[in-house]
Amino acid sequence: MSLLNPQLAAFAAVLGEGSFDAAAQRLSLTPSAISQRIKALEDRLGQVLILRRTPCEATPAGKRLLGSVQQLRLLEAETLKAFHAASDDAGPTLAALAVNADSLATWFLSALADLHERHQLLFDVRVEDQDHSTDLLRDGSVLGAITAIAKPVQGCVVKKLGVMRYLPIASPAFVKQYFARGVDAASLAKAPMLVFNRKDELQWRFTRSVTRARLAPPMHYLPSSTAFVEGAALGLGWAMAPESMLEKPFAEGTLQSIAPKQWLDVPLYWQHWAIGSKTLDCISEALLGASAQALRHRA
Repeated sequence: MSLLNPQLAAFAAVLGEGSFDAAAQRLSLTPSAISQRIKALEDRLGQVLILRRTPCEATPAGKRLLGSVQQLRLLEAETLKAFHAASDDAGPTLAALAVNADSLATWFLSALADLHERHQLLFDVRVEDQDHSTDLLRDGSVLGAITAIAKPVQGCVVKKLGVMRYLPIASPAFVKQYFARGVDAASLAKAPMLVFNRKDELQWRFTRSVTRARLAPPMHYLPSSTAFVEGAALGLGWAMAPESMLEKPFAEGTLQSIAPKQWLDVPLYWQHWAIGSKTLDCISEALLGASAQALRHRA
């Protein structure tokens, strides 16, 4: 059951699913019906809201509208639950959240499991680099994000979670081959480097802390936190990895720090919409609790 305007529901579904066909399947409608609703909404507002591409994207006007629609959907779900407190008629609440891959691979899932068990919440998790996850808040795609940005997005509030420490790692054989004489501009220029994706700046931040030389090392792109650690252990390259993922490989001797006295500390924050929502309050409480156990609180 939903009280949301059918045109707005179709609009949110297209952007959430990425296509008219997928939105139609989600809403049990035909693609033609979805298209008609979107066209009627655009005619009504006098603006193009969705770019018809693969996947579909919101225009600037569409992004503004999507943020408002997501907030309406959240508050609607909470209202329906209040009226159906004694039954399951209202259905579960779906919460769209953005998180960096390393948090997802280490401490974030425990918070989601707790929320699902206690409040029957469902989650639409979007993985995004911690330096860019606030973009998903700005365009209305998510209601909250784990981010390295302390300055609040307009209309949002910020809570500090703690610090994630990253260590520069490689296999012992890799260290012997490339860093036998130490970590410097010459060795970093030759040693293959693991990079999560084109937005990943951590390895470059480390190299800048060692040298100001302009480097162009060989690179592997591995968009997986666990593959990062495994790839380094297999000798693919060196990388920056969360210390919480390194206790076992360090103890087993499959990985070591290439610079034991150097690391990077990345502060993490929870940003979410500043609306009166019990769901957001519950999510905030769970994330603060999980991060208190998993993250450092002094750099």
